[in-house]
Amino acid sequence: MEFETIIYGKDGGVATVTFNRPAQLNALNIRMIEELVAAFSDVAADDRVRVLVVTGNEKAFGAGADLKMIHGLATTASAHAFFTGLQGEPYRRLSGVGKPTIAAVAGIALGGMCELALACDLRIAAENATFGLPEIKLGLLPGGGGTQRLPRLVGATKAKEMLLTGDSIDAQEAYRIGLVNKVVPLEKLMEETNSLAQKLAARPPFALQMINTAVNTGLDLSLDAALAYEGRCFEMLFSTEDMKEGVQAFIEKRKPAYTGR
Repeated sequence: MEFETIIYGKDGGVATVTFNRPAQLNALNIRMIEELVAAFSDVAADDRVRVLVVTGNEKAFGAGADLKMIHGLATTASAHAFFTGLQGEPYRRLSGVGKPTIAAVAGIALGGMCELALACDLRIAAENATFGLPEIKLGLLPGGGGTQRLPRLVGATKAKEMLLTGDSIDAQEAYRIGLVNKVVPLEKLMEETNSLAQKLAARPPFALQMINTAVNTGLDLSLDAALAYEGRCFEMLFSTEDMKEGVQAFIEKRKPAYTGR
């Protein structure tokens, strides 16, 4: 697939998706949704990719969904078909790539594009970043997981404040409530993000996947069931070559060489 609305590249085990509709502040349209689905699917299928980074430009991670696209959903039935089908697919693909995902956010991250950041495992924000889910101001609610992922990240009380008012928060407030992992100067955003991505790419990939799976699955289970699930993940890692390599490298006081097997 030829990409028009995103830039997709790979380097040293790290794949990067850069939103590329600058004139529209990276607003999400149908073409962009299709391209994101294609890129995220390729990341999931490529064993050489260990980490995925998603980012925008200095002014906008993304300004939400293109309102012309939303305006065309005239009925409940058409909205249902759209959001359970095409619209929901990039969020499902992003959260299910099976590899660590990092959002590098500068400028505005609103609506559906904020939800793409929420669907990532980690978020690094530039000092000029702002986050918001303003759908309430249009008589809507976030349709890309915002009402579910945001409370899981920051707690129900703060999430409801953001969702019910539609007001945005700045990078420092996002860090204070646990929405982002780190705030850095704008000029350092990609340097810090790539440093973290390379660090994760050097870790054993199956163990990374098991940790992500254990956390995400455990959030929906009772504590006893989640602990039992964690135990099964722990046991599975004992069958991997990477576990044996990690232990042997530690004993021999050398850097491990992980292969993903």
